[in-house]
Amino acid sequence: MPLPPDQLFALMIAVSFAAGLNVYATVATLGLMGHTRWLVLPPSLHLLTDWKVIAAALVLLAVDFFADKIPGFDVIWNALHTFIRVPVAALMAFQAAANLSPGQQLVATLAGAAIALIAHGGKTAVRVAVTPSPEPFSNIALSLSGDALAVFLAWLSTWKPYVAAGIAVVLLVIALMLVRWMWRAMRSPFRRRAEAARR
Repeated sequence: MPLPPDQLFALMIAVSFAAGLNVYATVATLGLMGHTRWLVLPPSLHLLTDWKVIAAALVLLAVDFFADKIPGFDVIWNALHTFIRVPVAALMAFQAAANLSPGQQLVATLAGAAIALIAHGGKTAVRVAVTPSPEPFSNIALSLSGDALAVFLAWLSTWKPYVAAGIAVVLLVIALMLVRWMWRAMRSPFRRRAEAARR
């Protein structure tokens, strides 16, 4: 039985945010839950339950797990994943909304991409701020927290979609604040140079 549109949108909000944090953990979690019948995925997302897709997601998750723990390299790694997390989140939202009207499917796709982009941006902002720290533990702790949060939201969205969506919305607001802070911090040196040049 397909999910009602409001419940489907709630699930997509949470899953899109999770994908913005760690797309491999999200895909692996949904795939395993669908394969074990814990979650009945929409027919358009049954590809996620294929063992080849699950295995690929788990392998990439293992690579990401270690790459994301290396101070300095983690920022480059996260920047490159802008071109993976956002499109995959948009694709999953598009496929999940296959039974909705074309207009609703378009809204779901754009919302999935935007939510994943904001989550990804917030995560990147935090990592950029913490990377200069000389000790590696804060980077590792943040990376582990992001991985755990992605799995938790993907899991929670399957049986409490409204609660998961509510958590994701709160985190979206925090992520937007972090992105705004990072943008201002990046612009500040250029602004000071411009003011100095005018004097």
